[in-house]
Amino acid sequence: MSMQRIVRVSLEHPTSAVCVAGVETLVDIYGLVPEGTEMFEVYGTPGVDIYISPSVDRARERADTRRWHFDTGAEIIVVMNSPSNDLNDSHVQISYHSSHEPLPLAYAVLYLTCVDITLDCDLNCGGREGRNFVDKRQWVWGPIGYGAILLVNCDRDNPSCGKRDNSDQHVHCLQDLEDMSVMVLRTQGPAALFDDHKLVLHTSSYDAQRARVFHVCGPEDLCEAYLHVLGQDKVSYVVPRFNGDEERFYVEGLSFPDAGFSGLLSFHVTLLDDSNEDFSETPIYTDSVVFRVAPWIMTPSTLPPLEVYVCSVKNNRCFVNAVAELAAKAGCKLTICPQTENRNDRWIQDEIELGYIQAPHKTFPVVFDSPRNGELQNFPYKRILGPDFGYVTREPLDESVSGLDSFGNLEVSPPVVANGKEYPLGRILIGGNLPGSSGRRVTQVVRDFLHAQKVQPPVELFVDWLAVGHVDEFLSFVPAPDGKGFRLLLASPGACFRLFQEKQKWGHGRALLFEGVTGQNQVKTISINQVLSDENFINYNKFVQSCIDWNREVLKRELGLCDRDIIDIPQLFKTERRKAAAFFPDLVNMLVLGNYLGIPKPFGPIINGRCCLEEKVRSLLEPLGLHCTFIDDFTPYHMLHGEVHCGTNVRRQPFSFKWWNMVF
Repeated sequence: MSMQRIVRVSLEHPTSAVCVAGVETLVDIYGLVPEGTEMFEVYGTPGVDIYISPSVDRARERADTRRWHFDTGAEIIVVMNSPSNDLNDSHVQISYHSSHEPLPLAYAVLYLTCVDITLDCDLNCGGREGRNFVDKRQWVWGPIGYGAILLVNCDRDNPSCGKRDNSDQHVHCLQDLEDMSVMVLRTQGPAALFDDHKLVLHTSSYDAQRARVFHVCGPEDLCEAYLHVLGQDKVSYVVPRFNGDEERFYVEGLSFPDAGFSGLLSFHVTLLDDSNEDFSETPIYTDSVVFRVAPWIMTPSTLPPLEVYVCSVKNNRCFVNAVAELAAKAGCKLTICPQTENRNDRWIQDEIELGYIQAPHKTFPVVFDSPRNGELQNFPYKRILGPDFGYVTREPLDESVSGLDSFGNLEVSPPVVANGKEYPLGRILIGGNLPGSSGRRVTQVVRDFLHAQKVQPPVELFVDWLAVGHVDEFLSFVPAPDGKGFRLLLASPGACFRLFQEKQKWGHGRALLFEGVTGQNQVKTISINQVLSDENFINYNKFVQSCIDWNREVLKRELGLCDRDIIDIPQLFKTERRKAAAFFPDLVNMLVLGNYLGIPKPFGPIINGRCCLEEKVRSLLEPLGLHCTFIDDFTPYHMLHGEVHCGTNVRRQPFSFKWWNMVF
């Protein structure tokens, strides 16, 4: 049963009241009571269910023909479950009795008109729609949960429009409606009731800033039929009954969850009695629905790839060709951002992160544009935003951004279980400084946004020791056929020194790094012996290893990993302005396309005709069914402090797991 409404009856004249199907009406019989009243009887016409609650200590009972003691605290509860055909076509009669009189002392009559009013939407609960099954005023997580879901309408379905679909108060094309959620107001009851009663759709001024509602006021195949009725400066709307018993509305999200906004939005419809010209309108009943705005969800590198992005710049033709070949092997679409649009900014991983939003009726990708605002800053809005491809960004008001705000510093793990809690959509990984220190961190507006999405709780790692300061400089994830379904790859100076010491032991100490590097700037070769005899270099890499080990323990704890889930990839670092940078191309900074890996070519020591670093990486990864392709990125990327992953980006399949099934 829903909330109660109180109606007071009179002995002087019949009382009329409107009740709502399924909603209890409490009849107050204490206003005017005949002197000497000891008992009462109550009778209702067919279709009126009457219950008596004798006192707060006794359960209610169905009323029958017997008389009830007239005790203070006794309640008469009336319920109708079917709408009336005509005004006042049902009634309740109450008779007051005394043991000293054979006839009733007086009668009170209550005429009832029942109307059924529901504000409905897809509650995403396996067909259990309606207030008889779930409380629409609540939003419940989990596989047996329920609640309506709203998408932020942040794509651009009409290419001729220069803005996102939710940027104005109009429906520009019918495809736009597919990104909205349907809300239906259903009314059943005598049409004459609405001559002096009205229905008002309303929301709070807070929620009106975060969603917009359109009413279907004409033929549904015309954009002009969709009237903007709620949202921004509009918080209430008197609903005309254009279509009789059913009025349809379309709801679009304007804002993602963020600091101060949990993502929950409420809409209400209230039936108002406007029959008395001398008094203000009186509320009779309110029905409500709650929506949750769908979060923006990141996709880990272990999900199947759909589309690869790369920039074409002055000196990377061979690199682009190698990426194209790898994408073809993986069956991916390739999108090349031309130099006229990137203006020689090749760092497409730093500019954007590709994720998605999802509701039961619709899923589409959404690009998150970083606040770095390099020469690529217009590419995501002008070229990626489009039909069923959304756009979102966050920028600090004071424009204070650092290298950590580039999205090479934003990754997400595969699904994990840690400390007894499941993370079926993985956990976001961002880089920052050590707790309590004053180093670089991701800007607050980005951190707030990521935390507010809730379904991929972020983990902050320590990256301030790196010159660039990105998590993708020392970690990546690859799919695996066993265990947890993936491996975490960590850059490891220790593993590299052990490899070089082994090669030195077998007489290959003179083998050279950087042989075969091409480009305008000549790179000086260095032997294994020289590397292993440089104490300062060795000590610095021990420091780097300690930083990575700190992150290793954080990742093990926060992602529920053990050592067998982690593969140490040989890698050395050098110091630049007291920060670390990759000494040779950073092997973990790879492009993962299913089982096909595009790995920076390290130009390691050649032993028996093969690069020993490449051979080591193959021996670690190919047993997992992975195919290693080493891509020469030395001149166009490595010498500019980036690698293959930094210069590419990937749109991937969404998770099969639905975010609303998460348990908190």
